[in-house]
Amino acid sequence: MKYNFDEIISRENTASIKWDQVEKINGAKVLPYWVADTDFKTPKEVIDALKQRIDHGIFGYTLYSDSLAPTVKNWINKRHGWSIENEWISYTPGIVSAILYAIECFTNEGDSILVQSPIYPPFLQLPKDSGRKIVESEMILNNGRYEIDYEDFETKAKFAKMFLLSNPHNPTGRVFTRQELEKIGDICVRNNVLIVADEIHSDVIFKGYKHIAIASVSEEIKNITISCYSASKTFSLAGLATSAIIIPNKEINDKFKSYLEKRHIPVNTLGKVALEAAYKYGEDYMNQLSEYLESNRDFLIDYMSRYTPKIKPIKPEATFLVWIDCRELNLNDKELNKFFTNSGVKLNDGYTFGDAGKGFMRFNIGCPRETLLKGLERIKAAYDKI
Repeated sequence: MKYNFDEIISRENTASIKWDQVEKINGAKVLPYWVADTDFKTPKEVIDALKQRIDHGIFGYTLYSDSLAPTVKNWINKRHGWSIENEWISYTPGIVSAILYAIECFTNEGDSILVQSPIYPPFLQLPKDSGRKIVESEMILNNGRYEIDYEDFETKAKFAKMFLLSNPHNPTGRVFTRQELEKIGDICVRNNVLIVADEIHSDVIFKGYKHIAIASVSEEIKNITISCYSASKTFSLAGLATSAIIIPNKEINDKFKSYLEKRHIPVNTLGKVALEAAYKYGEDYMNQLSEYLESNRDFLIDYMSRYTPKIKPIKPEATFLVWIDCRELNLNDKELNKFFTNSGVKLNDGYTFGDAGKGFMRFNIGCPRETLLKGLERIKAAYDKI
């Protein structure tokens, strides 16, 4: 089936965080390129599965279907070459929730949690809200590509209880290589640091790159890793709040599942249906989506290099998020936010991704090309007035 990612579907007045929580400039809403969900319709097979479940008409307390774990297993094995077992899998209402649960389950107040900045804001906020300490290992921007500072990472790992890994990395778009993952994983093994790997963007990978699950790199790393997956980003399912958490180490797995049971976390009846259908039938959609987003990425990079050369996109290797370097505009964080908002677009403020994000912004290109072009044209109009 050929999917039409150019189709414009209005999300206004649907209680969309992305579209219904934006400012107005001169009475007109700014265009949103911030919250990391896409403006594409989910695959027909997922919609059909949801309709079939809805037609039943009863939505009582629900179990996870016996067929769900094998479906997740098959997807992970086929897409990422990692052979997992059904019993390693548990489910949460989202990956952010899973990270919070892991922090509460495996660390104590006052413990240090290591992150690689710039980093997805909940990686910074969740530990702080839980009374933990954040330790940032800043990545190095080298010729337009972010690299790991291994010496700094190892120094800080000595004081950490947990490492929150984002791979593919949000916001920089890096797809870490096996060698990179092996190095940081071995550092965590040596220092007894538990790894919580957010791999939610692992399906949208651009040509020339391959996602490697850090838990698949070695037996030692596998035994200290909690891996988090979801269909929410790839298949526009974030509102159905269902994620798969994979923990090979039996002791860690048992403790995490016990934690979930004690908190009586409910099953999302429609979320589990959507997750299973997406992983069963969504491969063609995912492949076409990746091609479309890669084209969007290249279009944005070309447009900005031509018309707004002081705004420099960091070329992502994956995801539908582009990290843009705005430091040549010589604006502080407040001024940078005002520049984009007044131009009529809403982006994510770079400083919310840690100190390493100051002077940057994050741009969501998970939208039809027409929508992307409108935002770029608004930025160009404001840029031309500088």
